[in-house]
Amino acid sequence: MSYALRFLGVGNAAAVELGSASVVFERDNAPLLMVDCGQEALTAYLDHYGSTPAALFITHVHMDHVAGMERLFIRAFFDEALRGKLRLYVPVPVIRHLQARVAEYPGALAEGTANFWDAFQMIPVTHGFWHEGVWFDVFPVRHHLPETAYGLRLRGSVVYTGDTRPIPEMLASHADEGELIAHDCALNGNPSHTGIDDLEREYPVALRQRLVLYHYESAMHGAELVRRGNRIATPGEVIALHDPVPAQIAAAKS
Repeated sequence: MSYALRFLGVGNAAAVELGSASVVFERDNAPLLMVDCGQEALTAYLDHYGSTPAALFITHVHMDHVAGMERLFIRAFFDEALRGKLRLYVPVPVIRHLQARVAEYPGALAEGTANFWDAFQMIPVTHGFWHEGVWFDVFPVRHHLPETAYGLRLRGSVVYTGDTRPIPEMLASHADEGELIAHDCALNGNPSHTGIDDLEREYPVALRQRLVLYHYESAMHGAELVRRGNRIATPGEVIALHDPVPAQIAAAKS
């Protein structure tokens, strides 16, 4: 089997031309798991694959990461083959925030008779989850309040941080097998996101050499990140990955 990471979008909330930050884990050139569902991300997914995602992981609930959920509900609810089967993996502490963001408004359908979650198979997760025979590790990151944002790891293959400040303590244990690390990083940091100065201060050179940066402000800022010696992801880019550690071993280590 072959694994790859496809970047549907790489921009921050203001960089519409770069797309909403989102990736798809692919296996044998087919989508395995979509991560986050911003409005532009869902559009990019549908344009590329021509079908509705069958599985989704939510890192956190800022709207540039979940604004496509209502469209996704409509597509799944009115597809009898998919209704109630679209797997939605959500860290337990994030569920109540997701409920408040996308599901509490009365009347998921104008016709009534439907709950928002009827379209999905909600799977609460803590330290990780199984999906299609693959084990994914889940870990908290630093984005606004504690326990509101999470990253994802395919052991031995790739780590996706989601939106975060630097997390050297987490990467010491969740990126310790040579994984590629897709990391939030803009040219200018702030209290919720990593900037290039933060990244250079917090991470050793050996770890920085494994980083691919996304969630930057503009194409111009992306070019500046490259000028400073960094690798950036671009919309639509696909990066081949090492095969992950066998699932049973990965789950046992978590």
